[in-house]
Amino acid sequence: MRLFKKLMSQVLCMALMLVWGSAVNAQQTTGNLKGQVTDELGGAINGATVTLIDANNVQKTVTTNDQGSFTFNGLPQGKYFLRVIANGFALYENESVEIGPGHRDVLNIKMTVTIEKQKVTVTSDSPALSTEADNNAGAIVLKGKDLDALPDDPDDLAAALQAMAGPSAGPNGGQLYIDGFTGGSMPPKEAIREIRINQNPFAAENDRIGFGRIEILTKPGADKYHGTAFFNFNNQDFNSRNPFVPNRPDFLYRTYGGSINGPIIPKRATFFVNFFRRDIDDNAIVNATILDSSLNKTTFSQAIVAPLRRTEISPRFDYQVTKNNTLVARYSYEHNSFQNQGVGGFSLPSTAFNSLNTESSVRLTETAVLSSAVINETRFQFQRNTSDRMGDSLTPTVQVLGAFTGGGSNVGLSSNVTHHWEVQNYTTWSVGKHTFKFGGRVRRVTETDVAFNNFAGTFSFFGATDPQNPSGVLAIDVYRRTLLFQQEGLTPAQIVAMGGGPSQLTITAGNPGASVRQLDAGIFAQDDWKLRPNFTLSLGLRYEAQDHVADKTDLAPRVAFAWSPGGSANAAPKTVIRGGSGIFYDRFSEALTLQASRFNGIEEQQFIITDPLVLASVFPKVPSIATLESSATPQNIFRVAGNLTAPYIIQSSISLEQQLPRKFTLTATYINARGLHNLRSRDINAPFPGTLPPPGTKGTCLGTRPFGFVNGVCNIFEYESSGIFKQNQLVISLANRFNKYFTVQGFYVLGKTESDTDSSGTFPANSFNLNGEFGRTSFDARHRAFVFGNINLPHQVSLSPFVVVSSGLPFNITTGIDSNGDSLTTDRPAFATSSSKNVKVTQFGTFDLTPLPGETIIPRNFGEGPGSFTVNLRAAKTFGFGKSNANVQAANQQRGGPGGGGSQMIVRGAGGGAPGGGGRPGGGGDRGGPGGGGMFGGGGGSDRPYSVTVSVFVTNVFNHVNPSSPVGNLTSPFFGQSLALGGGGFGGFGGGGGTAAMNRRVDLQIRFNF
Repeated sequence: MRLFKKLMSQVLCMALMLVWGSAVNAQQTTGNLKGQVTDELGGAINGATVTLIDANNVQKTVTTNDQGSFTFNGLPQGKYFLRVIANGFALYENESVEIGPGHRDVLNIKMTVTIEKQKVTVTSDSPALSTEADNNAGAIVLKGKDLDALPDDPDDLAAALQAMAGPSAGPNGGQLYIDGFTGGSMPPKEAIREIRINQNPFAAENDRIGFGRIEILTKPGADKYHGTAFFNFNNQDFNSRNPFVPNRPDFLYRTYGGSINGPIIPKRATFFVNFFRRDIDDNAIVNATILDSSLNKTTFSQAIVAPLRRTEISPRFDYQVTKNNTLVARYSYEHNSFQNQGVGGFSLPSTAFNSLNTESSVRLTETAVLSSAVINETRFQFQRNTSDRMGDSLTPTVQVLGAFTGGGSNVGLSSNVTHHWEVQNYTTWSVGKHTFKFGGRVRRVTETDVAFNNFAGTFSFFGATDPQNPSGVLAIDVYRRTLLFQQEGLTPAQIVAMGGGPSQLTITAGNPGASVRQLDAGIFAQDDWKLRPNFTLSLGLRYEAQDHVADKTDLAPRVAFAWSPGGSANAAPKTVIRGGSGIFYDRFSEALTLQASRFNGIEEQQFIITDPLVLASVFPKVPSIATLESSATPQNIFRVAGNLTAPYIIQSSISLEQQLPRKFTLTATYINARGLHNLRSRDINAPFPGTLPPPGTKGTCLGTRPFGFVNGVCNIFEYESSGIFKQNQLVISLANRFNKYFTVQGFYVLGKTESDTDSSGTFPANSFNLNGEFGRTSFDARHRAFVFGNINLPHQVSLSPFVVVSSGLPFNITTGIDSNGDSLTTDRPAFATSSSKNVKVTQFGTFDLTPLPGETIIPRNFGEGPGSFTVNLRAAKTFGFGKSNANVQAANQQRGGPGGGGSQMIVRGAGGGAPGGGGRPGGGGDRGGPGGGGMFGGGGGSDRPYSVTVSVFVTNVFNHVNPSSPVGNLTSPFFGQSLALGGGGFGGFGGGGGTAAMNRRVDLQIRFNF
């Protein structure tokens, strides 16, 4: 594979050199025409159609971007006729556009507003196909009315977008970019101008895997004052009950806020400020099995109030420094408080703790138009994140596997301070038939962490085997025996002999503070080469490196093409075939480096006691640290493998984009991904199979181990890059803008995803045999489908449905017994045979709980959970008032901030960065205007200067129960049962960032726009 990467990189380097030479030659024989389309006040007009016609009546047509910019490359010398059409504006024509060889001409066009029936007509045509590299029809672009179908809550919105991005993002999921920057939390929908998913997946400027990239572009200011104010409300009276709780718990959800934007210096500087506040009295749902005062097993099912609070304020300033230089500055402050965290599932209320999180970020973007062909963009980001956790640090935790977790929270007074800074510089150069992009990025993270986690200790009870009970002993029964025999006065030896006593005790001691610094950098170069009017070839190469990883040869070549069979420059293509392949790296996280440096056995110690007699004699009290040190109690340590390399994925795709009759657009894409060097954890000092003594044997660090029991170290948990990942997907997308009243888009995904690790925290069942680990990933939903759209009814009424359907996700089936002595409960059973002694019959098969060494265990993630089906719907009614001004309305429909200049690169970076370059796709959306633009067009607004919109957002309209993944522990009383609601296909969508306390939810909203 290294030879493949090296060869592919050399080929692309040679290709780029040849391309560069041809570009120099091309600019001698052809010319370029660039420009910007603005309104009478200088605001950029987005979506204008610019047509260029030569002397032979051959036409070329492009559409202006969000900065109003357009570009024609590779034009033969001669005289051209130019026409510009934009909704709400008079026709513009120019009969004398001269193009000379090697010329880079600039033509700025000012459009005149026209009044047509006192309203702006919204086009309902389907988007035209294109062979441009960043105009793939399979991408999802959401703006204006498109966003209405999505949740209002930022956490729910993030979950929905992750689901829409799909599992194509590899084992680590899709990555979120805010105005071109990595990191940061999802901004409120109020501040979002546009969302782009899976656009230009093989661009060399992107570090992470192409499919699954989510770009959030925030709103710029405007040259007129506009504002909004909103209030959302929900409580338990509007919702249906949670079927996994015997009662309907109290619930309260309130969000309020708004935004205001306008000019600071007319035609030079604008501002946009948004405020968001969220108050939730959410519920943590506990479903556990406990013991009552008489030591009888009983079910504990309760909803615990878990208040959540979030406050956010984010101002943005856009300033045109000179004619060719613009500056965008955005500051964001977010504060979150959480109470009763750590509760839910098997965790009882006694384990609760509170936390506070604060995030502050500053983002600066400077855009320089160096010439008519060259644009440079520099970005800087600084983030400071603080986190404080407050919990019980004196009471030990008691974990009874598959039944309950009680005792103290055991987090103590812990804190974390993280500083992120990031610098980017990108240049775009258009010459002849080529568009070159090159640049780089440097990031640094400094993290200081103080953690008192587990300083009070944790007693764990695992399941066990018993000759009298071939189906195994539940962990809750082992716990019950321990308490019962202690009450009866039995000795520790007797308790152990009768199947009681804890399975292990872990406790942390030493210096709770640790810190880490990590630096990574990446550079890239790419050429989008318009070989012919109907064929574009993209060649790119990226190089990345970081510290804390020995491997420094992370070369990532990329290649892609777009071809329109039979296409020409005269008309938009009806068919486009796209393909591409590239290598994408994942960086090794600073959190893993911090964990390894903390638990190195010196700075901080994690003691572990597995001697059954010792455990039975001390429970429920924890021995002192001095006692543990004097008795040479074994330790667990973490470390990073010396040969660890950065994980990477080779992703390839081929797609067909087809314009169909009746305004349908079809996209069919096949995606193949193969990941190598995926991260996993492994106990490299686990006992060799077959060397453990019989259960109940006294001793510490039992069994024969590769490194023995040296310097007090027993288990060595190592992060290594030995995993593999394989994925195949077929994605079918269909979109239609039937008319201005009804638009819809949907896609279906058929996929198969397999690997031998899900993440850096995945441990194998057998540390000495990884062959049995390859199986379905935890996110391998074979079938997924989404349908969403807008229905614009008379009298400013709109409906926005969103439907998601998914087949079940796999879950891992484990024995709940530590049979191999590595202190982990990742052991999986084997399929039972006639010679099996410990057999359990389940709805998923008949399993052997104690397979002998050499027997084949069941695959990882062998079980499959239930599927999900959710229909969400927003219904809105807008009331407009005030005197209508059609001239102002029409102008503002297309207007961004003041000034001009800009490029597609500004859009991808600063979200419309330059004042005047931001645009307002769909126009008036912030103030209830008629909308327009985007995937779904517009409608449902008002042409009045003031409006009030009342809406209802219903999550899970049909009250369909979507259970969570079942319990996979065979020695749990809940094995195979779902104990909570799932995420409705979004992994949390519908809970306002917390645990869903209801099955159907109805949110009310009122919004004022001006």
